[in-house]
Amino acid sequence: DTPANVDVLCQALEAAGYQVMVANSGRVALDLATRFTPRLILLDVTMPEMDGFEVCRRLKLDGATGGIPVVFLTARDDADDVVRGFRAGGVDYVLKPFRKEEVLARIRTHVEHAALVQALQEKNAALQAETERRERVTKDRNTLARRLTLAADQEAARWGLGEFVGNSPTTALIMDKVERLQAVEQTSVLIQGESGTGKELIARAIHSGSGRRDGPFVPINCGAIPRELADSLLFGHVKGAFTGADREQIGYFELADGGVLFLDEVGTLPMELQPKLLRVLEERQVLPLGARVGRPIDVRVVAATNADLQGQVQAGAFRPDLYYRLARATVDVPPLRDRREDIGLLARHFLAMFGIEMGLDDPSLSPEALALLEQHDFPGNVRELKNLIEHALIESRGQQIQAAHVSLRQPLDGPPAPAAAIPDLPLNLEEAEMILIRRALEQTDGNISAAARLLGVERTKIYRRLNQVTQG
Repeated sequence: DTPANVDVLCQALEAAGYQVMVANSGRVALDLATRFTPRLILLDVTMPEMDGFEVCRRLKLDGATGGIPVVFLTARDDADDVVRGFRAGGVDYVLKPFRKEEVLARIRTHVEHAALVQALQEKNAALQAETERRERVTKDRNTLARRLTLAADQEAARWGLGEFVGNSPTTALIMDKVERLQAVEQTSVLIQGESGTGKELIARAIHSGSGRRDGPFVPINCGAIPRELADSLLFGHVKGAFTGADREQIGYFELADGGVLFLDEVGTLPMELQPKLLRVLEERQVLPLGARVGRPIDVRVVAATNADLQGQVQAGAFRPDLYYRLARATVDVPPLRDRREDIGLLARHFLAMFGIEMGLDDPSLSPEALALLEQHDFPGNVRELKNLIEHALIESRGQQIQAAHVSLRQPLDGPPAPAAAIPDLPLNLEEAEMILIRRALEQTDGNISAAARLLGVERTKIYRRLNQVTQG
């Protein structure tokens, strides 16, 4: 309330590098503080219209000004007034006459303290937002991982291979190796064998007997991933990473955190993604599209191939460093024709499984039909045998399967495809659509346009359904 003091303070503060605003009444002070939000307020107790205590109380009640430090500057040397000033929300109380150096020192202290408090609050808010994001991502990941694992469990149950069925010496050697791999939870594994030999089931056996058994098992067919979406599907993306990325999406690696990611047909993985996969395996963290900071993951990778990966390495179609990183441990799965002792056991296993599904009591296989199966080379391996048993049981109308019911098909040339049985489509429209989409993508080598033509739908529908599945 003394113009001379105001002038002295303004000169000293401006010389120290501060910008200064002056209010000659409490109402003007409230208006300026609300509009400009200063870093600190020097407030006299004796003011026109309303005293400094009331001004301070009103400042503290306003969310926009409540955090501004208020320093009382007054000639009233009264203990009660000092207490009133602190109760009103002041942070300091300087008596007049004052020394400029003292006022500047206190202002500097409170401004720096307020800046630190604000930085801490912003950091806490950022940490809270990140915590909420991580909780949301974890919830989404666990939900989708459970769905993927359940779907994989259901498919494994249909194959009847919660354990790898067989009693041949070859199968015994495979299971012995599986038991050894169950004991090492971090080592990546490469499973090699022809199509239909049960590579995924071996991967599941490795997972289910390891310390990761309570984590998710996420099976991915690399050959069915559209090239345009492969990076996002595997590693995820942040909101705004590309046109149409209107929300964050976690990738398959984060979905498999704490468990196993099974990469089937890993030899079909695009060359441009192989360095990123190698980096994830080496650094144990993923960098989603558009993200600046990687996210740590704890995932065991089990890969499978029906191709000659070493040949692909020599041909320059597969990175050698990625091959050796994946093949730290290998499991070679022989074709069914090389372990014929397993044919009868597998046939009876599938027969019992389909009998339960069809509501049949103890379906059986005639010795002649079994002999016919044991003589067949099964170019489609275990998958062909499974489909063949289902077809034969349908042909026999639930009676004992005779040799006439066994329809053996030989390929014309080249690598044989599994016998085509009646498709196992679920009675759920969305799930059935995804099965058909994946089959179309497999037949067209991941070409979405060709798959859309094959299905008679627009290409955008396939993109939309694939995104819906990955987003849960």
